[in-house]
Amino acid sequence: MRINLLIGLCLLLLPVGVLGQTPQATPPPPAAPRSVTFPKPTEQTLANGLRVIVIERSDNPLVSAQLLIKNGGEVDPPELAGLADMTANLLTKGTETRDATKIAEQIESLGGALDSGARWDASTVTVGVMSARIGPAMEILADVVRHPTFKTEELERLRQQNLDNLTLALGEPGSIARFVAARVVFGDTPYGHPIGGTTESLTRILRDDVVKMHDRYYRPDNAILVIGGDIKAKDAVALAEKCFGDWKKPAASLPSFSPANVASNNPGRVVVIDKPDAGQAAVYLARVGINRKDPEYFRGIVTNSVLSGYSGRLNQEIRIKRGLSYGAGSSLDARRDVGPFAASAQTKNESGAQVADLLLGEIGRLATTPPNDSELAPRKAVVVGNFSRNLETVNGLVGQVANLALYGRRLDEINRYISNVQAINTGDVQQFAGTRLDAKTSNIIVVGNAKAFLPALQKAFPNVEVIPIAEMDLNSAVLRKKK
Repeated sequence: MRINLLIGLCLLLLPVGVLGQTPQATPPPPAAPRSVTFPKPTEQTLANGLRVIVIERSDNPLVSAQLLIKNGGEVDPPELAGLADMTANLLTKGTETRDATKIAEQIESLGGALDSGARWDASTVTVGVMSARIGPAMEILADVVRHPTFKTEELERLRQQNLDNLTLALGEPGSIARFVAARVVFGDTPYGHPIGGTTESLTRILRDDVVKMHDRYYRPDNAILVIGGDIKAKDAVALAEKCFGDWKKPAASLPSFSPANVASNNPGRVVVIDKPDAGQAAVYLARVGINRKDPEYFRGIVTNSVLSGYSGRLNQEIRIKRGLSYGAGSSLDARRDVGPFAASAQTKNESGAQVADLLLGEIGRLATTPPNDSELAPRKAVVVGNFSRNLETVNGLVGQVANLALYGRRLDEINRYISNVQAINTGDVQQFAGTRLDAKTSNIIVVGNAKAFLPALQKAFPNVEVIPIAEMDLNSAVLRKKK
């Protein structure tokens, strides 16, 4: 009885204590970042040209291996958008000695995971297992990279899945705006098409096209193998030699990739995709950004962080201050060639023109009113935090090192990343915003019910192009179907 009374008394007093606490008006400032030093990677190039990089990390019982082909969607033929992505995804769907089911069963029996796919500048196959099982897992990795069969039934199944996914995407204003933005910024150059393909291009891809893509780019002198985790460097290199040492380098020279040289000072286009049934409008600001080797890379990612995120300027102005969107943000995608910078928000159709003006205004204001130290510190902390979380797993560490190798960066940059971010000051942000994110040469894309926002948009921008959704064509920079 006494115990019950004490419990009841505690429950009665608990709300009083909670209600008596003074709410904190502002979040606490971020703590000083702590640098972490990762072991120096060991690397060796096999006789066939395969570059092997090993990162020893004995504090984790796992091993991850990633085979990276140094080309992705950038090398899709103009009429076959999505070919690199389809080729990479089909690798794990059957080899000369294992069908898709057997591959899945064997990986599962090892307690591991096997994934493949393509992005703009690379195609990857990654396997992760307990360190004691890395041997048989690597054999499967080598098999799917070197001996895929690209069976017709698997190709047709993947084609239908991709077409279904694309159909869903083309029903969403945000996805449409992203596809259109790429065409507006990059035109008919390699980064202009959807990396997953268009309805027309996916329909055209044949098995022979997939085989040709694999024969041309999947070769040891165009590949990087990164192995990380609880494994000694000498053992990892020996395993690489066993699984890939007899992978023959073709006699033909590797096809070269030519940068697109997209101009950054062209007057911005204003494109409206009229989708009368859209419940909301998607508003995009898009322009060229930087490549991964750009000396201003760290200025760029910190500047983008000032604009993006929940406490970033775009969200503060558009969502928190004005209530025009559930969220607004930006991205800076640094690739082998110059990638895109984009800022976006979704809003009710009636406020589409207003949000476009706010996106332009906030990006322009960053060049005239840079962040003070109290605003900049938490935004840098976000960049550092995202980077650090990506290194918490062996798979994340392998991915980070693989990216440095892909873009020709020094592998020890991983240990200088935090200090490079912390070195950026308010003047650096102002300079980057003023010289690399010029609002006047940016493009505006609005997808939605045009009758709700078009008059206001035309008052602000006399060069508005209106394309009905039924006439939109993602296969060319013109963006309009031929009549």
